[in-house]
Amino acid sequence: MGGGTFALAVLVTLLLVEVAEGRRPRGGRMHSSPSYRGRSESPESFPLDFTPVEGNMDTLMRQVQNLAQSLYPCSTRRLDQDMKLRFLDNSTVTCNDGSSAGYYIKESKGSRRWLVFLEGGWYCFSKENCDSRYDTMRRLMSSSRWPSTRTGTGILSPQPEENPHWWNANMVFIPYCSSDVWSGASPKTDQNDYAFMGSLIIQEVVNELLTKGLDNAKVLLLAGSSAGGTGVLLNVDRVAELLKSRGHGSVQVRGLADSGWFLDNKQYRRTDCVDTISCAPTEAIKRGIRYWGGVVPERCRLAHTGEEWNCFFGYKVYPTLKSPVFVVQWLFDEAQLTVDNIHLTGQPVQEGQWRYIQNLGIELRNTLKDIPAMFAPACLSHEVITRNYWMDVQVKGTSLPRALQCWDRSLHHSPRNHGNSSSSSPRSVPRGCPLHLIDSCPWPHCNPTCPTIRDQLTGREMNVIQFLTHMGFDVQRMAQQQGLEPSKLLGMLNSGT
Repeated sequence: MGGGTFALAVLVTLLLVEVAEGRRPRGGRMHSSPSYRGRSESPESFPLDFTPVEGNMDTLMRQVQNLAQSLYPCSTRRLDQDMKLRFLDNSTVTCNDGSSAGYYIKESKGSRRWLVFLEGGWYCFSKENCDSRYDTMRRLMSSSRWPSTRTGTGILSPQPEENPHWWNANMVFIPYCSSDVWSGASPKTDQNDYAFMGSLIIQEVVNELLTKGLDNAKVLLLAGSSAGGTGVLLNVDRVAELLKSRGHGSVQVRGLADSGWFLDNKQYRRTDCVDTISCAPTEAIKRGIRYWGGVVPERCRLAHTGEEWNCFFGYKVYPTLKSPVFVVQWLFDEAQLTVDNIHLTGQPVQEGQWRYIQNLGIELRNTLKDIPAMFAPACLSHEVITRNYWMDVQVKGTSLPRALQCWDRSLHHSPRNHGNSSSSSPRSVPRGCPLHLIDSCPWPHCNPTCPTIRDQLTGREMNVIQFLTHMGFDVQRMAQQQGLEPSKLLGMLNSGT
């Protein structure tokens, strides 16, 4: 039963009870029963005059009919909340295989806030590598099988209970079909089997959105996860410059980079660079940027002339950006561990691997320490802002949606400042509204609000102690290494301290 139908049924029942018992609510109003007191008001209400209802069923039914007619548009709107696919008008900007690029959109009439999301999905960096990707992950290289609609989840959800701060924004989802970390500017030619046009796709989408109300926007939040998160870092300043060049410099362009803050560190075990998974991050990007014709932010390019691949790593490109960026990063990111050749497949982890994992958390924490607006839980996971549990994870008692709201409020004081300049000053951050949130506990999933871990074989949920035991760790030995009693360590793991 839909929400409007259910509300109507409840109201009819209450009205019939009133009539049957011959009671008229005093002052023409219905009084809430004790069990309903304290509940929040519905966002929309429909006044009814109960004065003439007593003993007059015809009047009652006319009012119920009027109410039903009023509720009908609401139920229709609730069924019309999916984002709808549009292909780009400029057919020269394409996916890898030459099929039309596009985007999904759900407009919110009256809202001056726009959220544009870049999808993630790894990359490929050679013809052989891309041929294999096309055979196994064609959706990420072609638009030929895209569905006509998409349902937004997490920060793309139109439901305020799932997305309390951005639910009413204009939502845009750009599917990833360029395999270039949103950096490419190379068309498909007789010499090139694939097009790599990720950067151009973003520009074309923004150009089209200007005809749909973006020209009147107050805020554009460019968000993305995984490769899309890195794509935010590579493109947020370019989007701001594009809007400025089109006469819309008053639009506040911001970035939200989720799980795209990768390290160019040494692998745990070096392997040959034959595919995306085995290739060290630095080598993969070096090969990729040449193959894609990749472009990077101008200030970063000037800082790393001849070695532009450095700009794909968050801690190197971030200091060069002009636009404010909020960074979301798991301290034990599964994708980072994968490219570092740490594969947690249910087999006991060797002591060297365990030290590597702990050091990874330390290294990530060090690269994030000077980022004023960030959220970094000590969890083993990948991507979060479009997950249905994105509201549940907390760092130091603050959820991610709350931290993003605090960031938004802080930028109202200094909207033109970059996130690492004066906007980080305590004077511009609302009191009791933390922006710099990073876990200090040293193990994967030592934060009790981390997403659920499941045994890959049985599907059984595991808490952090079960997970560590499952991985082959001796909790008593770990306690000794930390100079703690085992009971103290267990308490710390359970509480996330």
